[in-house]
Amino acid sequence: MLKTTLYDTHIALGAKMVSFGGFLMPVQYEGVTKEHLCVRDGVGVFDVSHMGEFFVEGAQALSFLQHLCSNDIEKLVPGKAQYNYLPNTTGGVVDDLIVYQLAEERFLLVVNASNIEKDWNWVSKQNEAFGATIRNASEEYALLAIQGPKAIEAMQSLTDVVLAKLPFYAHQTAAFAGIEDILIATTGYTGSGGLELYIPTTHVQEVWDAVFKAGEAFGIAPIGLAARDTLRLEMGYCLYGNEINEDQSPIEAGLGWVTRPQTNFINAVALGKEKTEGTANCLVGFELQERGIPRTGHELFDTEGTSIGRVTSGTQAPSLGKGIGLGYVIKEHSTIGSKIQLQVRNKMLAATVVSLPFYKA
Repeated sequence: MLKTTLYDTHIALGAKMVSFGGFLMPVQYEGVTKEHLCVRDGVGVFDVSHMGEFFVEGAQALSFLQHLCSNDIEKLVPGKAQYNYLPNTTGGVVDDLIVYQLAEERFLLVVNASNIEKDWNWVSKQNEAFGATIRNASEEYALLAIQGPKAIEAMQSLTDVVLAKLPFYAHQTAAFAGIEDILIATTGYTGSGGLELYIPTTHVQEVWDAVFKAGEAFGIAPIGLAARDTLRLEMGYCLYGNEINEDQSPIEAGLGWVTRPQTNFINAVALGKEKTEGTANCLVGFELQERGIPRTGHELFDTEGTSIGRVTSGTQAPSLGKGIGLGYVIKEHSTIGSKIQLQVRNKMLAATVVSLPFYKA
């Protein structure tokens, strides 16, 4: 089992460690609800150094990424980032990722930890026809996600970059906490704003210590992966392995907004047809109307008791005080306001399909 550079720091902070994506990672420190609300109301720090980083460079980089990724890479400019997925050839998703354009012919791809090896093999195979310069730098970089409405203010003292002027999904490489060449990005997976820092692994402890010193007056706290999951779920964000996978249609998953068939990416014709004609099933968000907690795999029913789908993710939402979930249902039951039911053990619980995100700041 792999460990991030900050493993001993997490142990010293009393973190409960679990296996995730091949790494031992902190799942919680003081409790999921407390950590969740810390990010929603203030500022918290996630060590997500298990994520993968691939560099793509050279004259063929753009054309290669247009073929590889679902979104329109040509719309990127240096200093901006873009959400994407990697379509496979059979209608599913290899992984979802963020693409950062670092320079005219230089890009950074950030992929999910559990998929690093699979993604690298896929990227390498697809690149055979293009010949871009690619490099798997996953072991060279650590990633800290500093998230929450107070994150920008709390971190401003550590850099000369005017953080408040960086728009959403932007980035700049600069000195941070006295360390040169850190990628400072206004990306995240929580819906509460903040920064993500890509740091050479050899300097991550220094940066971690500086971040907590700078954020002390703002009530900064370390946050585990359990709260990261409840935060993303309140926003309705997909999680690879739950809402999306190798077999699940990204159009059914609601990713039509980052599907640009005109770029002629892998399997563009089939996915473009799905986007135009619609799909039989849809990913929806739902709220329980009575006490209960949806869990992955729970079956969903209509009001007559006919099975219509399944839950992909669910939780008791700390910001809302109610059970919420994401799940796939037959299209005719996907309209906002539709009444559905969730089976928990032998009991049927009433639920309503709602618009996403669940949490609105």
